[in-house]
Amino acid sequence: MPKYILKRIVGTIPTLIIVVTFVFFFVRLIPGDPARLVAGEQATQDDVEAVREELGLNKSIPAQYVTYVTGLLKGNLGTSLRTKQPVTKEVAGRFGNTVRLAFVTLLWSSVVGVLFGVWSGTHRGKWQDYTGMTIAVSGISLPSFWIGFLLIMLFAVKLRILPTTSGTSLKSLIMPSITLGVGIAAVIARFTRSSIIEVLKEDYVRTARAKGIKEKVVIWKHVFRNSMISVVTVVGLQFGFLLGGSVVTETVFAYPGLGSLLIESVNYRDYPAIQSLILIFSLQFIVINLIVDILYAVLNPEIKLQ
Repeated sequence: MPKYILKRIVGTIPTLIIVVTFVFFFVRLIPGDPARLVAGEQATQDDVEAVREELGLNKSIPAQYVTYVTGLLKGNLGTSLRTKQPVTKEVAGRFGNTVRLAFVTLLWSSVVGVLFGVWSGTHRGKWQDYTGMTIAVSGISLPSFWIGFLLIMLFAVKLRILPTTSGTSLKSLIMPSITLGVGIAAVIARFTRSSIIEVLKEDYVRTARAKGIKEKVVIWKHVFRNSMISVVTVVGLQFGFLLGGSVVTETVFAYPGLGSLLIESVNYRDYPAIQSLILIFSLQFIVINLIVDILYAVLNPEIKLQ
């Protein structure tokens, strides 16, 4: 196990190098002059040049890249051009909100998705199956921003029982969580259904039924438990996506998370913040993926860690 983990960690290094390099050069293609934004609209050209020199933007692109990578190796993510605060502090102030939203979303969507998947999978070809999968396909097809706007119009504008914008209270998480979770619940439901159907074909299920064991016991003790091994992978990956920052949803609800921070940084051409956020998103997903792989191997004895 330790060798496998070490091997996977080492294997992520090339990926991180590619991400760092790509993001560094890509953000510099964003139209606009960050030095002009920092200096202000009334600044003279001399003021702009002074700011550019202060930020190191007067250096060549390769020189800026070396400076950026050197800072990363020292644990320095840079200073935000927008707030003049360390990017680490900016991220720390939003990270907890993103984790909270991701956890609440994954909790309810996993429960609903699994139940719908089991319901459809155990009634394959029947009206329950068609109903469940129709709802699932609809959930995947509906754009998240459209769901968000509908929720705002219904619960915030018409019924006035939920806040139009999000804060950090549990009540303010309801609409963003539903907006994010509909699609995730649908994905989990479809995957659970497929897994249930595959397990139902196994010999030990037929043997259990032949012994006269009640159908509910067969489903929940044998089928459900074994089908969840592969579902864990999907749930884990969905959590990785959620931690990456749900940009659209956070923007619609003005939720103070990493996704909205990324949008604010892009609008301001805040190079250090953009680079650091995307790097953090990538690192989070890599770590979650590693944890999911290890957990899958532990739950499934047929898989060997190589």
